[in-house]
This record gives sequence, C-alpha cells and structure tokens, in this order.
Amino acid sequence: METMMAAVLVAPRRFEVRELPLPACGPDEVLIRVDRCGICGTDIHMFNGHYAAERLPIVPGHEFTGTISRMGERAGPFVLGQRVVADINIGCGGCYYCRRNEVLNCAGVRQVGISRDGAFAEYVSIPGRLVIPAPDDAAPSTLALTEPVACVVRAARKADVRFGQSVVVLGAGPIGNLHIQMMRLVGAAPIIVVELSPERARLAVQAGADTVLTDPAMVKDTVLKMTGGRGADIVIESVGLPQLYAQAFDLIRPGGHVAAFGITGPGDSIPLALLETVLKENSVKGSVAGMGEDMHDALTLLLHGRFDVAPFANTTYELAAIQEAFETLKDRPGVLKTQIAI
Repeated sequence: METMMAAVLVAPRRFEVRELPLPACGPDEVLIRVDRCGICGTDIHMFNGHYAAERLPIVPGHEFTGTISRMGERAGPFVLGQRVVADINIGCGGCYYCRRNEVLNCAGVRQVGISRDGAFAEYVSIPGRLVIPAPDDAAPSTLALTEPVACVVRAARKADVRFGQSVVVLGAGPIGNLHIQMMRLVGAAPIIVVELSPERARLAVQAGADTVLTDPAMVKDTVLKMTGGRGADIVIESVGLPQLYAQAFDLIRPGGHVAAFGITGPGDSIPLALLETVLKENSVKGSVAGMGEDMHDALTLLLHGRFDVAPFANTTYELAAIQEAFETLKDRPGVLKTQIAI
C-alpha cells in the first residue's frame, strides 16, 4: 500500500502527524502533490473545536497549491508535474445550485479540508473539473493564496460594490486585509477599517485603508463624519463576532448593506430591527467561500500583481511542526498568513 504523511486533527487542539494511505485517484480525479498550504481562519476554528468538531478526525487544509502526480483517464487535459490550484467546493455539478455557482447550497456538497480530508498532507485528490492550471514560475506562497483571494472576490460580487461607495471593514486580520485590498481594486472610497491590534492596523494602512480606527469609541462618529452624516454604503464583518455584526447594522446608511462574512458560533444571533430594515430598505447578504469563476479571477489577479502578497508570505512551518504553528498563531499578530510547507 502506498502511503503519505499527513497532519490529522484528532481532537480539538491536537494534531497527530501520521502515515496514511495515499488518497484514491478515480477516473475523474487528479492526485496533487501538495507544495504549500496556508492556515485559514476556518482551520483555526476547527483547531479550537468551534467549528465542524463532529467531523474529527480529519486532515484539514484547503488553501493549497501543488503539482499533478496522477490523473484519471477522464480527469481532463492535464500534464504530469503541472503546477495547479483547485476549487475546494465539490458539488454534484448538475443541481439547481451548482448550475448557479451556489455550490455550498448543493445537498451533496463536500469541502476539501472541512468535510473531507484536505491538504495538510503530502497528497490530496480533487475532481479534475475543479483543478486550475497555474504557471510554473509563480511562487507557491502566492498560489496558495488563490482560495482566500477567491473568497473576497466573491464577497465583493455579492455586495455589488460600486465606484465611490463607502466601505467599513470590521477586522483587519488576514481575510480582512484581503477585503481591504479588494475594496481598493473595485474603487470603493473611503475605506474605513476597525482593528484593535496595532500591528494589523499598520498593515491595513499599507493595504490601502483610508482610515484605521483602533479606538472603538471613535467608530460611529468617524464613519458618520467621513460619509456626510449618512453612514457607510457597505459594512463587511470579517471577524465572526455577534457584537460586530450588531455594530455593522448600526454603521450602514439607510439603504445600506451588511456583507456577512465572518463565521460565528452555530447558535449565535443578534436582534434585528425588522421595521427599520424594511422602511430603510437595508440588506444583508452572506458569503464565505470562493468557487467557480471566483477562483479563476482570483488567480488572474494574483498573477498580475493586483494584491500585495508580501505580508502573507513570510512565515512558514514544516508539516512536522504543524502543532506548534497552530499553538503559536496568537503570538504572531503582525503575521497575516502562516503557511505549511509540505
């Protein structure tokens, strides 16, 4: 039996690096030799036991790039050794939701590294229809950002951001920083960021924020001042805290929009002023994962230098040290992305 090394999350806050059987590679699948896999906020939620705990043990990891090691006869026009990235959202491909690129609503959806074994491993298998070729000369640390960039591409699409619209981003961690850069690309102005960490606030300015607020007491007045007294056109919640979602609704203008992105606990909720929502024509729309064309567009943007990836590519751990990498994340607030080199 062919085997590989993989990091198995066996219980909350406990990885075991084990020898596992090589993933099967069916006639429609591609077996990818993983080069690099980033640690995502979802992985952190899983590590801490706050998300998908019922699915343990599992091999997490979904922000990855690698090269094709094997492929089934119906997998597609690929070449062995070709560098690739991949869409991690595996739907049936034919239902109402899959046809509309709303794959997460497919009744049979599975996500690599979340509901099936992922890429904190030497190899991962992916349906060929979800594999995207990438240039050999692109840095693996950059290509491994394709999936998180796809997430903010989709969030911008869902929010329907227009030129000159005011945007507030709540939280400037890794995904918040990418939201800031995405808002800059689509022409939002001003971009107002709320971030308590001085290190991440500094990185938010570098990413293109017009104003970064580290004092919660200043947020409402500053947003009103910078938007002509109206409130923001769009507020993006990128942390996943109910109190920040409540704040998001308080910061939008009449007719404004809350982009719900941060993952909360399964039972978390906030009161919603229904009459005010109706009369002011406010709206909210959820978005959490890039899929389909979002992935292709994200890769194109990265390859053409539209995102500053330098702050995301300076901290790497070996697979054998994955437990340490997760345990010490909180000690690195100025690091936007930790990646695992496989």
